Amino acid sequence: MNDTPGWTSPGSAPSDGQEPGTSGPADRPGTGEPADRPNAEPTSPGTKWSEEQPPPGQWSAPTGPGQAPPPPPHRTGWGTPPPGGYGGGHGGPGHGWGGGWGGPPPAAKPGVIPLRPLGVGEILDGAVSTMRTYWRTVLGVSLTVAIFTEVIVVLLQGLVLDNTDSDVLNDPDATLSELADALTATTINSGVILLLSLIGTVVATALLTTVTSRAVLGRPVTTREAWRDARPQVIRLFGLIVLLLLMVAGLLLTGMLPGLLVTATAGGEAGVALTALGFLAGGLVTVWLMVRFSLASPALMLEKQGIKKAMSRSTKLVRGSWWRVFGIQLLATVIANIVASIIVIPFTFLAAALSGDGVGGFLEGNGDFGWTFLVISGIGSVIGSMITFPITAGVTVLLYIDQRIRREALDLELARAAGIQGPGSPGAVPGS
Repeated sequence: MNDTPGWTSPGSAPSDGQEPGTSGPADRPGTGEPADRPNAEPTSPGTKWSEEQPPPGQWSAPTGPGQAPPPPPHRTGWGTPPPGGYGGGHGGPGHGWGGGWGGPPPAAKPGVIPLRPLGVGEILDGAVSTMRTYWRTVLGVSLTVAIFTEVIVVLLQGLVLDNTDSDVLNDPDATLSELADALTATTINSGVILLLSLIGTVVATALLTTVTSRAVLGRPVTTREAWRDARPQVIRLFGLIVLLLLMVAGLLLTGMLPGLLVTATAGGEAGVALTALGFLAGGLVTVWLMVRFSLASPALMLEKQGIKKAMSRSTKLVRGSWWRVFGIQLLATVIANIVASIIVIPFTFLAAALSGDGVGGFLEGNGDFGWTFLVISGIGSVIGSMITFPITAGVTVLLYIDQRIRREALDLELARAAGIQGPGSPGAVPGS
């Protein structure tokens, strides 16, 4: 977001060896002038110091007549326990786990996550907390996008797209030309549905990215505000996703091409095996590449970058953490799909039971997919999308934030943006 510090790409961080939050050269107390200024007269307090000072560490309290000097201070080394031992009681004053130095202060948490490097559980919990805390906006966005997308899909399936092609594909007596025509029509139908689902996913991701980024700072956002902030980048986000899909298709086709050529010219099992091997190799390269570019979407939305710059930013953030990013996103996808399946599968069986050929015809693949089936299964898909959209988008955004915290100290910028000051803020030194 342009009006929120910290989301922009690096480039304005303090340099010249200064840590964030520090001032310039050390100023002389009370003068406002640098201490190392040449020809500067040293300031002196009200009285002059003696030129002969005792050696350091030899100060002692004054003693009066008849008073014994105080005992020397107790010196504790690495191997010497403090007075009273380490186990001087867990509740005793100044001893045990509850007294003295207890480690750094806890990280500030203005929103759904603490402003420090996150664990796997904290990323998943942050996505769920965003959905729970800002449920009106999150579920409103997901429900609106899911209903809009599913209504168009159901209308196309019921009025335009022909379902008789599946019967031809299941017919063992169909001719080669009939199978080719049916396969072409099925591919076109699936492509249209995939394109509509892609548009819905892009819009939901754009809006939920804005909502999650505000939730990190503890700032609520309405659906209208989220759309106003995300609208300038929606077209670029759509172009990014289309580009990634084309890359996936190109990699898979490149891997399968030698096998397809062998099958077309020589035929036999060797060509089929080579095709399967090429598909597997292309799939592995695709997974590796998609994980490298998996953080391009939040980089594009939050940093207001172009497609190429967003992909470059994702590559830099994922470098060295590929397996971690892959594992977290895979876990989030599995969890979201399991939860969605718990809802979608009962609706699908209910739709099949109320349609012409019943559940048996649906399982055999020759059921009548009429309006009853399409409407009831569509309702299940809408409810499932309301769950999958926030989880997958939220985890991706929080992974992006986590990687920037680990590599670019984004937690300092987020703390300033959230208005957090004091010892609990990121980077604060205890006792400062």
